[in-house]
Amino acid sequence: QVQLVESGGGLVQAGGSLTLSCAASRTFGSYDVAWLRQVPGKEREFVAASRWSQTTTYYADSVKGRFTISRDNAKNMVYLQMNSLKPEDTAVYYCNAGHYYSNSFHPSDYWGTGTQVTVSS
Repeated sequence: QVQLVESGGGLVQAGGSLTLSCAASRTFGSYDVAWLRQVPGKEREFVAASRWSQTTTYYADSVKGRFTISRDNAKNMVYLQMNSLKPEDTAVYYCNAGHYYSNSFHPSDYWGTGTQVTVSS
């Protein structure tokens, strides 16, 4: 089992930056880690993922070039640096321990409770 807690959300103006953090209760081990986001009435959307023991990263086309996922294995932490934020980035952001394969992320049942990101225009 792994417990996840997201933090770092807030209100930012369009074009600004924000960094989210996800603290895990233990190492992710063989899992991949990812950030996903959700707005009311919509399905949870994949944002970015990273291998826990490798440098390989994956990004949704909508955030590629603007967002960067990183992790600190020693601290069991995952980060999402968000630059050039747009109003459409507004959502609740969640981290998850799952697996990325077949060109998509497959989440596990290990979710955080989310952190709200609001981008004003």
